[in-house]
Amino acid sequence: MILLLQANARESTATLARKLGVARTTVVARLARLEASGRIVGYTARLGGDEAGRSVQAFVGITVSPKAGREVVKRLSELPELRQLASVSGEFDYMALLRADTTARLDALLDEIGEIDGVLRTNSSVVLALRVDRQT
Repeated sequence: MILLLQANARESTATLARKLGVARTTVVARLARLEASGRIVGYTARLGGDEAGRSVQAFVGITVSPKAGREVVKRLSELPELRQLASVSGEFDYMALLRADTTARLDALLDEIGEIDGVLRTNSSVVLALRVDRQT
């Protein structure tokens, strides 16, 4: 059921039931359990075509000073353009995905991130084309 919802979160319970070969009440109960357990935490609209093409995305590797991680994460999460933030192993401490309306706004965001106390270094890569997108 989760894969079906990832493909189309607006699918009706009747259609989900038909595809799964179960009763509609079973689908409603499963959805309620998935939501209550935190497996499903929300439903969203994904922008396509023109809207998605009007923004610029970048992956940003962020290196922070020891013991500054908590405050840096707090400050980063205040940025509305932050789409994802992951702590990672390797060269960086965190990897952020940003989406801005313009390259000028992306440039300003990168400056803001670099000025956060505890941020030692950033390295950004602008997304030129999205080849595979399985995010919901």
